[in-house]
Amino acid sequence: MSPLEVLREYWGHDSFRPMQEEIIEAALQGRDVLAILPTGGGKSVCFQVPALMTDGLTLVVTPLIALMKDQVQNLRDKGIKAAAVHAGMSRHEVDLTLNNAAYGDFKFLYLSPERLGTVLFQSYLDVLKISYIVVDEAHCISQWGYDFRPDYLKVGALRDRIEAPVIALTATATPSVAEDIMDKLAFKERLVLKSGFERPNLTYIVRRVEDKNSQLLNLCRGVPGSGIIYARNRRKCEEIASFLAAEGISASYYHAGLGAATRAERQASWKDGSTLVMVCTNAFGMGIDKPDVRFVAHYDLPDSPEAYFQEAGRAGRDGKRSYALQLWNGIDVRRLGQIESVTFPGLEYIEDVYQKLHAAFGIPYDSGMGRQLKFKLEDFCSRFSLRRAEVYHSLKYLERSGHLSYSEEVDIATRVRISVDRKSLYDIEVPEQAMADLLEALMRSYTAIFSFMQEIDEEYLARRIRTTVPQLRVLLYKLSLMHVINYAPADHSDVVLLYHDRLRPGNVDLMPSRYEMLRRTAHSRMEAMHEYVSESTECRQRYLLRYFGQDSSEDCGQCDVCRARAASGGPAAPQEGGEGSSGSAGDVPGSNGDASTGIRRKAPGTMAQFTRRKLQEFIDEREGRYTLASLMEEFGNPSRMYSPDYLSILRTMIDDGTVPMYEG
Repeated sequence: MSPLEVLREYWGHDSFRPMQEEIIEAALQGRDVLAILPTGGGKSVCFQVPALMTDGLTLVVTPLIALMKDQVQNLRDKGIKAAAVHAGMSRHEVDLTLNNAAYGDFKFLYLSPERLGTVLFQSYLDVLKISYIVVDEAHCISQWGYDFRPDYLKVGALRDRIEAPVIALTATATPSVAEDIMDKLAFKERLVLKSGFERPNLTYIVRRVEDKNSQLLNLCRGVPGSGIIYARNRRKCEEIASFLAAEGISASYYHAGLGAATRAERQASWKDGSTLVMVCTNAFGMGIDKPDVRFVAHYDLPDSPEAYFQEAGRAGRDGKRSYALQLWNGIDVRRLGQIESVTFPGLEYIEDVYQKLHAAFGIPYDSGMGRQLKFKLEDFCSRFSLRRAEVYHSLKYLERSGHLSYSEEVDIATRVRISVDRKSLYDIEVPEQAMADLLEALMRSYTAIFSFMQEIDEEYLARRIRTTVPQLRVLLYKLSLMHVINYAPADHSDVVLLYHDRLRPGNVDLMPSRYEMLRRTAHSRMEAMHEYVSESTECRQRYLLRYFGQDSSEDCGQCDVCRARAASGGPAAPQEGGEGSSGSAGDVPGSNGDASTGIRRKAPGTMAQFTRRKLQEFIDEREGRYTLASLMEEFGNPSRMYSPDYLSILRTMIDDGTVPMYEG
C-alpha cells in the first residue's frame, strides 16, 4: 500500500496536509527527520502512517500521558494494536505491557520518558523489534528549549542499542533548538522538514487594558462558537468562569485541582459543544482534537512566545476565521519579573526541598532508588511551611538535573490482590453472595491476582456481577476489612519517581552552571513575550514567525497592528482569509477594499479617529437612541478592531455635545 492508501484506509482522508507526505517519505527511506509543524498540523499521522507500512514496533516517546492514552485508544478503535507505559503503573503492569509489546504483534508502544532508563525497559530492548523511534514534543530534549526534560536525553542513548531511524516532532523550535535536537538525538544526517507557520485564518490581537473581564465578555458575545480562555492560576479560572456564567455565557473551568472524573466530564462537555467556553490553566488543551475552536484568549502573559504560540494555535484548526486575543497591562509585566524569581529559587532552597521530600516519606540516606511516591504538593507545603510555587519549581529543577521525575495529576487505577491462597479462599465464608460473585470474577479475569496487585476494570467487573461501580467499591472495601484482599482504591495524584538513593547534604549535584544558563534563557523568553505585546509597528504574525526563524513572511493584514496601520493611512498587506474567513480586505475596519481585486486602499485618520467616526455612524443610524450595552457589544468586540479606548472617546463626544447620552 502507498502512504495515501494507508491514509484513506485508516483515517478516511484523500490528501495529506502540508509537509506530511514529505516527512513520511523521509521516514520510509530510513532517514532521521525532524518535523516542525504548527499546532494542529497533524504530527501523529507523520509517524503512524510509515509505522503501519513497516514491519516491527514503533516506539513513541511522549511526556503527555493524556495524549498518550487518547492516541492508544484511537489506534485501538482502528483495529491497530497499541500499548502504553507511563507513570502510575506498577512494576508488574509495566512488565506485562512490555511483554505484550515484544511478543504480541503490537505496532505501537507509547512510553513516558522517565521509563527509558529503567532496568525493566532496558531488559526488553533486545526483544523489542523496533522499526522507528518517535520523539514527540522533541523540544523537550534541548537544553535551550522552553520545556527541557532531562529524561529525554536517554533517547539519544537508545541509538547505541537500536538500529532504527528517528522521527522527531515539535510545534515550537527556534533554529538553535532545532540544531540541539538533532545533536542530542545523534542524527546521521541533518534533515529538518518544516511547514510554514502562517495561519491565514487566525487573527492575532493584543490589547492593553485594565478591565480584562469586560474584554473577555465582549469576545464571548461577539465571536460565536467554542473558545478557550487561559489564566495562570486555578482561583482566577474559577473567578472568570463564574463571571462569564453570571453574564449568560456558557462557560466552565478546568484545572489540575479537579478530580479525574470532573475533568473528564468538563472536557467532554466542551468538546461536544454543550459548554462553549472553557476557562483553564495550561493543563488543558494538550492533545485535544477539536478543530472548531473560534478563539483562544490569554488573560495573563505566558512565560514565553513558545507557550503562547502553541496555545494560541489551538484556535481555528478547521481553517475558518478565528481569533487569538492577548490581554495585558503593567501588572502583568511586573508579575513576569516575580515569576522569574519564583521559577528559579536558590540552589540551597532546592537542596532543602530534596532533603525534606525524602524525610516526608521516611527514606533514610543511601536508600530509596526506584521508589514511586504518591505526592500531594499542598500537604507537603503545609507540613514544612513552604510556599507552593517555590516547591513546585524546585521539584521541576530536581527533575531537570536528573535526580527524580515529577509527574502531575496521574490517574492511578484501582488495584487488588487476593491475599489468601487459592485453596484457603474456598473455605472462607463471606456474608453476601455478591462478595462470592466478585471473588469469582476477579479470579477468572485476572490470572495473576494471587501473586501481584492487579489493576482492575471496575466498570467491567460491575457489569459482570450485575451491580454498580459504587456498590462494587463497597464490596471491595468489605473484603479488605476481612483480610481476603489487598485493596488500593483508584486515586488521582502527583507521582515522584526517585532516580537514585538519598544523597547526604552537600552531595546533591544541582549543576550551578546549567541553573544559570536556564535562568538567563528563561529571562530572555520573558523579555521576548513583553516585546511581543509592546510591539506597535511589526505585524503580530511576522514577529512570531521571525522568533521561530522564519524570516521570509508577509504581513498578515489581519492583526491589530496591521489594521491600525491601515486605519492610520499606512500600508497593510492584503491577506487571503481561510475557509469561512471574514472575507475580503474591505471587511477590515479602517480600510476600503475592492472585493474583486483584494486591493487595499488607504483610509484617513488615526485609529482613535476611525473609532470616533464609527461611533458617530453607529449612533446616527439609531437616531441618537442607543444603549451602552448595545454599543459595547459592537465596539468592545476584539474581532472588530476598534480602539480599546472607545468608551473614553464616547465620553468625550458626549461631553462636547457631538452625540447624545446613551439610554438606560
